[in-house]
Parts: sequence; C-alpha cells; structure tokens
Amino acid sequence: MPLSAEQTARIEQVIKDCLRKKFQSYKPETTSMPFHFRLLGRDRMALYSFIHSLNTAFGKSIFEPVAQTLAAVKFPVVETQFAVGNIISEHAQTEIQHIMNKLTTGNPPDKIKEISRIRAVCRSGRMNTLKTPKVDLFLQDENGGVHLFDIKTAKPNISNFKDFKRTLLEWVGIYLHRDPEAKINSYIAIPYNPYDPQPYERWTLKGMLDLEHELKVAEEFWDFLGGEGAYNEVLVCFERAGLELRPEIDTYFSNFK
Repeated sequence: MPLSAEQTARIEQVIKDCLRKKFQSYKPETTSMPFHFRLLGRDRMALYSFIHSLNTAFGKSIFEPVAQTLAAVKFPVVETQFAVGNIISEHAQTEIQHIMNKLTTGNPPDKIKEISRIRAVCRSGRMNTLKTPKVDLFLQDENGGVHLFDIKTAKPNISNFKDFKRTLLEWVGIYLHRDPEAKINSYIAIPYNPYDPQPYERWTLKGMLDLEHELKVAEEFWDFLGGEGAYNEVLVCFERAGLELRPEIDTYFSNFK
C-alpha cells in the first residue's frame, strides 16, 4: 500500500531533522593529518569524518526514528528504546542456556519451538533480575502480537551473533514473565543489504538465527513496518531529503576549507 503524501512528508522531515541535529552536535576530529589535508583538503576530510561519525550512529539517530514514523502507519503501538523489563524466571534462564548449548553444537535454530519452551517455564522457579539492552523498536499489531527488534548495522560482526541470539531469547523470557500468553516475536533487523544486487550472505548467520522467523533484511524489514513497497518509498524519501539539504551540507563543510 503506497504511503500518502502526508506520510512521506513526515518521514522526510524526520530525516532532515535528524541530520540537522547531527550538524549542530558534531565536533570534527582534532587529529592533525597534514598530508591528508594538503592532498584532499580540510573540507573533504571533515566530510569524511562526519560520514564516519554518522555511520556509527545511523541506527539510533536516523533508522530508529524513521522506522518509528513508518510503523505508526500500520501498528497501533510503536516505541523506540523500549525497556522490556528486568525480571526473568530461573527456569527460563536455564532453558535459554540449554537452547544456546544445542545451537553451539550444531542443532538448527527453531524460534517457534524456542519460544514455546521458554513460555512453558516463564514463571517457574526463583525470579531473577537480569539487565538486558533496550529494544530498539517495539511494535504491537492490531491482533495484540508483539514484535521486538534489535536494529544492527549492515555488516554486524558475525562473532557477536551468539550474544545477539541470547538477547533475543532473554527479551522473550522477560516479556513472557509479564504476560505468559503474549504472542511474541523478536528479531534482528538489518536496514539494507550491503551486497546488493547479490543476496545478503544469510548463510553466515544460519547456525545461530532462525532465518525465517528471526531475521529481517532490507525490504523484509521496511515492508514489514509499512507494507509492500515501503522500502523503495523510504529510499525515495532519503533521496528527496538529501537533495533539499544539499545546499546546507555544502555551506556547512565550506567552513572547513
């Protein structure tokens, strides 16, 4: 379903506001690079430094608010940086450890069964306090289904996926302690495919993540939030925002010449 003119305007405004805010708070690196400055110019080096700084904060600074704005079209409840809670049952923690042990010895992941196993013990045993990262994007659909997203960079470190998987399972355990009947899903979201037009190298994640029920990349993520075609519409929003901001960007970096 195409986004309305009002919706695209709102998304473009979010993008522009985020970038302008970044300009206001950005402090160029003070490292002296005399050879680079003379070869490329201070303005280009400042732009390079800015892009690097933007890349490291792109998820929280831009992707999260854009995703929140887009998802509000389709989902009744949308929150970013959602605190899922900190209470989990001892037996749920034990079950999660059993799941992790099996995965590391070659058992294929099956998120539906994993959630079922955690649900069965979500209020059994002693209740423990557990600190977990906040949910980057929390959604509740019109049927009451809950969707928890951990938004990652386009090329996350594969060695960290064991920790990512544990976080997804712990979110499930904590949320089910609050609401044992909840229809819950937790995912890793990767906003774009850096290998395009080649497919995303999903095989690198296959041993730890259930690729069908636990990973959304590029179109899968944005179209899930806003409906079919949303990914391409969001790209157009970024392009239009960039064209409008170009004079401001040029003016800002001309100060570094």
